[in-house]
Amino acid sequence: MLKTKKMIPLAVPHMSGMEEKYIQKAFQENWIAPLGSNVDGFEASIASYNHVSDAAVVSSGTAAIHLALQLLNVGAGDTVFCSTFTFVASINPALYLGAKPVFIDSEEETWCMSPFALKAALEDARQKNRLPKAIIVVHIYGQSAKMDEIIALANEYGVPIVEDAAEALGGTYRNAPLGTLGDLGIFSFNGNKIITTSGGGALVAKQPEKIAEARFLASQSKEDAPYYLHHQVGYNYRLSNVLAGIGIAQMDVLNDRVAKKQEIFAAYEAGLADVPGSVMMPELDVATGNRWLSTMTFDTDGKTPEDVMELLKAQGIDSRLLWKPMHQQPLFQDAPFYADEAGDVATKLFETGLCLPSSTQMTQEEQEYVIDAVKKILSK
Repeated sequence: MLKTKKMIPLAVPHMSGMEEKYIQKAFQENWIAPLGSNVDGFEASIASYNHVSDAAVVSSGTAAIHLALQLLNVGAGDTVFCSTFTFVASINPALYLGAKPVFIDSEEETWCMSPFALKAALEDARQKNRLPKAIIVVHIYGQSAKMDEIIALANEYGVPIVEDAAEALGGTYRNAPLGTLGDLGIFSFNGNKIITTSGGGALVAKQPEKIAEARFLASQSKEDAPYYLHHQVGYNYRLSNVLAGIGIAQMDVLNDRVAKKQEIFAAYEAGLADVPGSVMMPELDVATGNRWLSTMTFDTDGKTPEDVMELLKAQGIDSRLLWKPMHQQPLFQDAPFYADEAGDVATKLFETGLCLPSSTQMTQEEQEYVIDAVKKILSK
């Protein structure tokens, strides 16, 4: 049996070995600032991979959401609908712009935004003549939302979609890359994501001119003039040429990382299949998620997810609770929330779920150790 000398991590960066080549190129060319051939190459790689004409790389996924909302003219007093089952970065940019969030529940088949709850929220908003400026759909843990239904509703009510695919790069819905089905899409390259640039993000759009506008906003809105000229507020959001070099090398191994994540998930699904009351995160027949994190829910009398997490930690295994819904956060205590027809699904997920170690460097022996530990804990 495996004896752990250090914690089996939840998810950590996995370098390809080629990153230093592009970092060294940035130093040789002395392009350390947020300009240079690495930035151009990274943007081209993201665009090509996702079958779009262009992409803008920026300092974080949060910055990409902020730019997306800015491009949709979200401002003070506007409302923005967002998945409640997510990380706070999905909605903080709306606050930056003075907008008010409305949270939409998850549904059980994907854990992502509920079309039922979204329709109820949109109908209420239309009756009040206060339709949102944007719908932020989060593909949680790398799995696709029910995009056919959500896009149909967005079109019916005339509201643009921002796809928060921060966790979902490499996933697809009806063979289309996640992040490219809505009006605007964002990705994250934070340290724990499926590929990383240490910190970073990207924006894609159905309208190519939106990407040029995003680059302008991300570069302090500096006008093309022989002196520093500014007509509007801008942001310092461009990605470093050094970090973009890391991204180029990471994109080269993205498909390998996705395949490994899917393999890890499948091993958990098979290994934990006979644990009563346990269910791995579901997936739509028409979607293929990147399985960024292997997540599960369980129903055992007397054991909370916190209990299981502490028991795993004592055995050298890192794990994490599922996202605490935004409508349950003190920051958003006054924000409206629309529940799914099955009730408050997002809260139920939070109260019964756990993320298991999913690093692509994890060995088969380590995963078998984790599976064995989880089975013993949940079977007692």
